[in-house]
Amino acid sequence: MSILIAVDHGNYAIKTPNFSFISGLMELSGKATIHETDILEYGNKLWALSNTRIKYMRDKTLDDRFFILTLFAVGKELEKMGIDSPIEEIDLAVGLPPEHYSTLREKFKDYFCKRGKVNFVYNNRPVSVIIQHVFVFPQAYAAAAPHAQTLVETPRIFLVDIGGYTSDVLLMRDGSPDLEFCRSLEAGVITMYNPIIAQVNAKHDMLIDDGHINAVLQNKRTSLPEDVQASIRAAVQQHANELVNQLRELRVDLRANPAIFIGGGALLFEEYLKKSPLVRQAEFEKDPKANAIGYKMLAARQLKRLSEQKQCQTYQSPFTGTGGMTGENI
Repeated sequence: MSILIAVDHGNYAIKTPNFSFISGLMELSGKATIHETDILEYGNKLWALSNTRIKYMRDKTLDDRFFILTLFAVGKELEKMGIDSPIEEIDLAVGLPPEHYSTLREKFKDYFCKRGKVNFVYNNRPVSVIIQHVFVFPQAYAAAAPHAQTLVETPRIFLVDIGGYTSDVLLMRDGSPDLEFCRSLEAGVITMYNPIIAQVNAKHDMLIDDGHINAVLQNKRTSLPEDVQASIRAAVQQHANELVNQLRELRVDLRANPAIFIGGGALLFEEYLKKSPLVRQAEFEKDPKANAIGYKMLAARQLKRLSEQKQCQTYQSPFTGTGGMTGENI
């Protein structure tokens, strides 16, 4: 029996139902010691996770880096499950921004399917996985899967998934996605970091990075002076306001319609979005791993419908007439 593993390939972080780590990778020289963790050997090279994220890639299949990050995710999940057999058959549940879904889903599926048997070493333990099925889902829609009943009972609600580089917007009508409102804006948290870093450098003659900004937004202890923190908060409020204004340009009026904000970026912006006079009724999904959890839930239900065939399958998009979030198709 194959093992189902869900991976959300964010531009800022890789998420599984149990883990989240920066989408950063570095190649090591030499051999890892037995005391080192998060070390992976693949393709005759040694890899470690890095806090320096990979630059934005609209198409993550252009090289092997996101596949290697997927192997880290697989290794972590297998370790969490206590599975240590040398060969495992796995099913992968992954996703794409809604606007990129129709054009990139087959390519993203093949990125994993074509590998066949994959051999790697994770934390000094040899692992062989055979990828049986690959399910590709739209982000935001997947994250809302645990809230299916609420969405079915709400005539009109927007899902706004604020990720690393993109903010994905989807309109749900009585639990079904509306094709007219399927958009991906380049307005995620990564697009906010560099302008703030440059502004703090120019105004305060201080060098900061993403971590400093996150610490301020999460109210963590920081040695940054109060005036620098105030500058960061003001810039974040401006970014949140600009995001809401971009939504309005898409005819997404969050004064007239409720919204569910999803993703790690939504949690960072929660305080600032709630202050906006253009946002009237909003809920915030507290788990930044919601997309990965949704992928796994949707894939588990799809697996029940598949026959015992040994080939890769692609999830049938909810945008192609299969209906909304009913008990039959989520």
